[in-house]
Amino acid sequence: MKTTEIVVLGAGYTGLMAALGTARRTRRLGGRVTLVNPSGRFTERLRMHQIASGQDLAEHRIPDLIAGSGIEFVQGWARGLDPERRTVLVDVDGAEREIRYDIAVIALGSVADTVTVPGVDAHAFTLDSPDTAARLAERLAAEPDGTVAVVGGGLTGIEAAAEIAERHPGGEVLLLGRDEPGSMMSAPAREYLGKSLHRLGVRVRAGVEVAEVRPGAVELAGGEVVPAAAVLWTTGFSARPLAREAGLAVDERGRVLVDATLRSVSHPEIYAVGDSAAVRQAWGVIHGTCQSGMPTGAYAGQAIARRLRGRPVKPFRFGYIHQPVSLGRRDAVIQFTHPDDSPRKFFLTGRAAVFYKEMVTSSPPPVYRMSRRVALPASAFVVAAGRSNRGAPSPA
Repeated sequence: MKTTEIVVLGAGYTGLMAALGTARRTRRLGGRVTLVNPSGRFTERLRMHQIASGQDLAEHRIPDLIAGSGIEFVQGWARGLDPERRTVLVDVDGAEREIRYDIAVIALGSVADTVTVPGVDAHAFTLDSPDTAARLAERLAAEPDGTVAVVGGGLTGIEAAAEIAERHPGGEVLLLGRDEPGSMMSAPAREYLGKSLHRLGVRVRAGVEVAEVRPGAVELAGGEVVPAAAVLWTTGFSARPLAREAGLAVDERGRVLVDATLRSVSHPEIYAVGDSAAVRQAWGVIHGTCQSGMPTGAYAGQAIARRLRGRPVKPFRFGYIHQPVSLGRRDAVIQFTHPDDSPRKFFLTGRAAVFYKEMVTSSPPPVYRMSRRVALPASAFVVAAGRSNRGAPSPA
């Protein structure tokens, strides 16, 4: 039996799902999966705001999560991709290792855009990794009574502002954004969110844009300077540059342009999933979340296996079901949505929402362990979207 070398780049939520699903489905077809990631620790991106506020989290090791799956784990940085030679250049402890592939899956995720606005790269913190989040925690511990400016009124900014305010009640948290926090939610859910932020002491300034981040301050468009002991940047994300540098077709954010089956439109032997891919559905392009990322990873494994068997592959379909937002450790709001992420009438708050959010946040590691034994279909990750004919990923 011919061996098919499959390389998965990135071991976040999406990459781990892609690697495990591909390994499980292709094992008897000659598939051999190599997973490349710079850290041996699994990064729970959904909990970065907890680390930033100074909380200690349980550590999950990638080798433990993939144990028994037959996947080879290579801990190192993917420095280069050569689509013509079908090789990946990986920096492993300062030494270069070249890995050949027949099929590659790019699951490198995204990082905060720290270059568009002057001063962000030099003076702002991000939640891109446990290390960057921990650096903010160190700053907050050193200056617990200072002002923290959280830039970005999206879900990440809201969660970070609430968590920091709850853990550091002596300081001031200022949430800066173009839109009102929760602008994507229904009016009642947005009202609850606003009251919760007020209760926690978060000061909200909507309708503003940061023009520059300075040492100890942010400058708003229009010239106003707002003092801040620390600035957390949570707005504007872009894909990691590997695909663009390799010559793959990408969009303005560096995401790989993919077809309906998540293959690169310029290099069909390469799949892209999660934040690395510009996945278009009937209602628009998917925005990066764990909710959408894990189904793309599961789908990629299905699609690869079906193609190795010579079977047709149905298009990927996905619909959102919720917007879960933690508001510290004792409150949350869950806005249920239509498949296009527009709000439904129903939402949860309080203890029920806290339980729901924690269930969502803690679910990936158990799912990965289950995936070592059972090949989970992409549709397993969309609980309620099957009511819509555009709502659930079709099995491949």
